[in-house]
Amino acid sequence: KLKKNTEQMKIVEQTKRIKTTTRNFGEIKTGVGDGHPTAAGRKQASKHSENVASIQSAVEAAWHTMLVQLLSQLRTDLQLPKCLQVVGYLRRMQAFTTPELKLKFLQIRTSWFRELLAKIPQEDTHIHLTKTIEATRVHLFNIITQYKAIFSEDEDSTVGLATISTDACAADGAKIFHSWLHDQIVDFINTLEKDLASNDINSYDTILGQCMYFGLSFSRVGVDFRSLIAPVFIRVISLNFQTSIVKITCQFEQEIERYTLINKVSTGIKRTKASDRAENSNHPPESLLDFTPLAIYCNEVLTVFNELRLCAPIALAPTVTEILEASLETVCRNILSFYRQEQQAFTASERECFVRFCSCFAYDLIPYLQRCIHFIFPPTTIVNHLGINVLTLQKHGITFLRQKKILEAIEYLLPDKIESVIKQVGEMNVSTTTTTTVATADGDGDKEAEVADKTKQVVAGVAKQEITAGGEL
Repeated sequence: KLKKNTEQMKIVEQTKRIKTTTRNFGEIKTGVGDGHPTAAGRKQASKHSENVASIQSAVEAAWHTMLVQLLSQLRTDLQLPKCLQVVGYLRRMQAFTTPELKLKFLQIRTSWFRELLAKIPQEDTHIHLTKTIEATRVHLFNIITQYKAIFSEDEDSTVGLATISTDACAADGAKIFHSWLHDQIVDFINTLEKDLASNDINSYDTILGQCMYFGLSFSRVGVDFRSLIAPVFIRVISLNFQTSIVKITCQFEQEIERYTLINKVSTGIKRTKASDRAENSNHPPESLLDFTPLAIYCNEVLTVFNELRLCAPIALAPTVTEILEASLETVCRNILSFYRQEQQAFTASERECFVRFCSCFAYDLIPYLQRCIHFIFPPTTIVNHLGINVLTLQKHGITFLRQKKILEAIEYLLPDKIESVIKQVGEMNVSTTTTTTVATADGDGDKEAEVADKTKQVVAGVAKQEITAGGEL
């Protein structure tokens, strides 16, 4: 009886110790002991079922409460030493096998991490995305570090077992961490793409730099995922550019429908010298000011280009060229449609104005947009990346607009560029001679010869420029 009484007292003392431990978490080391805390109680329960049943039930409840408290500690922002201590207690309690403990650890830490992300305000997409990137980088890195520190030996032994054992559980245990990490990266990429597609981001370059730093920092734990970030930005920027250009094209269609050539006075001759000076610059041609639809179209495209150049991946060069080329073809068809609707009512001056409209589109706007593309995507940069020459780049239409294809719809309406220059020079000479006194017959002959020589020089210069432009476009 004395021996039985001693065994019963041990059970009662263990019960009191566990209850005290559950109330005072700081003394949990005393309450956990070695092995399962109810093991002794279960052995005695088989011998003294009536006397020990209530005690065993109390021990089970206290042990469960202690387990819940330990798991709840993992739902907080734990530092590595505290995390090691908590998981060490869980191991000593033998509540989970090693694979189960790994899974439980990742589940609880992920649940806490998700709650943290859910608290980030979503009213401002830009702020939400920047804070999400920062929080994910810091806390996900901490979870990975904690996991590798806690289960480093288990990972090594489990991998060894997986190679020599037929036990499927051992093999699955080796994949738990990698599957979990893959899911976290995929969730982050999905959040990134969702926020970027909202069109509320102030600057893509800032977000891109932050994401690249995020991916680079994870290379320290063997998880450099920067290659997964680039396609997201390429897709989003490409989609936004296409949407903007389509909107601009529709706007041009509305403008050309309201446009009229009545009382349109040409001021192109006054701007000839200024246009020549700006031919190779980034300033738009001043001749566009004569034609409102073209000027509005050019301004809107420049706005989109200014947004694009802040974050312009080289991989987008072919896409940007194709989208803009398709837009210009649509603009060209709209010009042709306008001509077919209005041509019968054209006066001589209106017909001449329409020809200048087409010339401005073909010889001023398209070459200028070509220069803008090369400003954003320099051919030399692309050539260096691809390892080809500029001629091959031009052949495949990478950053080069196919002017002949664009102007195919209105080609028969366009005057030859050399003939138009001869006409402009002739008009300038006529206006000059009308404001001077009449010279003698011999003097007139010398004057005409001088004008003819100047005309030949101008034509030769234009022809030379056209050959050069043809090589660029």
